[in-house]
Amino acid sequence: MDDLSYWLALHKTSGVGSATFNLLFEQYPKPAELFASPDSIQQLKLSPVQKRAVQKAVLEPNWDAVEKELRWAEDAENHILLLTQDNYPQLLKEIHSPPPLLFVKGQCEVLNEIQLAMVGSRNPSADGHESAWQFAHHLAQFGMVITSGMALGIDAQSHYGALKAGGKSIAVAGTGLDRIYPAKHKDLAWQLIENGAIVSEHPLGTGPLKQNFPQRNRIISGLSVGTLVVEAALKSGSLITAYAALEQAREVFAIPGSIHNPLSRGCHQLIRSGAKLVETAEDILEELSSLMFASQTHKHSTKHSRTPENPENNLNIDIDPLLPKIQQKILKNLGYNPISIDILTTRSSLSVAEINANVVLLEVDDYIQSHPGGMISLKPR
Repeated sequence: MDDLSYWLALHKTSGVGSATFNLLFEQYPKPAELFASPDSIQQLKLSPVQKRAVQKAVLEPNWDAVEKELRWAEDAENHILLLTQDNYPQLLKEIHSPPPLLFVKGQCEVLNEIQLAMVGSRNPSADGHESAWQFAHHLAQFGMVITSGMALGIDAQSHYGALKAGGKSIAVAGTGLDRIYPAKHKDLAWQLIENGAIVSEHPLGTGPLKQNFPQRNRIISGLSVGTLVVEAALKSGSLITAYAALEQAREVFAIPGSIHNPLSRGCHQLIRSGAKLVETAEDILEELSSLMFASQTHKHSTKHSRTPENPENNLNIDIDPLLPKIQQKILKNLGYNPISIDILTTRSSLSVAEINANVVLLEVDDYIQSHPGGMISLKPR
C-alpha cells in the first residue's frame, strides 16, 4: 500500500485537522510506520482529543472510502496532491495551516501560475455584476489566472469574464469534488475543468456544509498574489477572504462604489483599513507588474467601452414583486451609479421605447432618479 492510501485514511477521520496532519507529515515521512505502531501516537505533542482522533483513524481506517478516492484519481482530469509533493501550489504552502491534501479536477499546473482572487456579493448590483466581468476579462487577457469560489453573483461573473477572454480560472469548492455546488453552475464547472481547475480540501462525499465555506476562503486568497473585492456588505464572506489575504501578507484591492449602495460599505471599510483603491484593471496590473512574465505584451486596448455579455443574471435587488415585469427588469439592471439609456438597453435587451415609457413611471414612483446628460440610476431608499 502506498503513502497516499494511508494519508487518505487519516484525512477521512473527523478531528484530524490541518495542524495535526502537518505534524504527522513531519514525524512520519512514511505513514505506514504510524499504522504499524499505533502506541507511538501517545508520544506525539497533541491534545488528548487529537490523539484520540488519530488513534481512531489508525485503528479503524475506512479503506472502502480510501479505495473510492483512489479510483476517482485514476481519471486523467482528477488529481490528489499532498502538501509534501513538489507540484502542490507553492504559494499555498506558505499560509498558516495549509490544506494537507488537495483534490483537483482539471489542470494541476495552473495552480502554480500567477493568480488574482476575485470575490464579492452573491447578490450584486448591476454595477458590481458588470465590474466583476470586465475586470476579470481584462486581467485574464494579460495572462492572470482568476481564482474565486464558483458561488452565485460576483464569483460566477469573475469566472465567466476570464473564460470569455480565453484565459484560465480556478474555483475553490466548499464541497467534495464529486458534486457541483450550486447545481446551476454545472456548465460553468465543466468550462473551469477544461480551462483551469476546481480544487477542494474536502473528501469526496462532503456536502455543502455551512462551516466549510468560510474555511475555503483562506485557500482562495492563499493561492493568489492578491485579492480583489468587487462588492461586499460589512458582514460578508468576501471580507473574510480579504482579511485572510492580509494575514497571509498578500495584496488586497477594493473597488469603491456609491455611498448609497450597502454592498459598497465592505469595500470602503477595507480601503480605510489599508486596501488599495482600484478604479481600473490597470491599477492592479501596475501594482503586480513585477510578477507578470516579462515576455507578455499588451495585445488589447486598455479601454473597454462595451457592456459584457451576462451568461447569467442573478441580481437580487429588493424589488416590489407587484411591479410590472418590464419595470422589474429595468430596476434589476440599474445600479446606484448613473448610466445612459443605451447601456441600459444593452444590459436589459429591452428597446429604447420600452425603457423610456417605463422610466417615466419609475421616476414618478421614486424608484429611479435622473442625472445630467440623460443618465439615470436607482434612487437611494
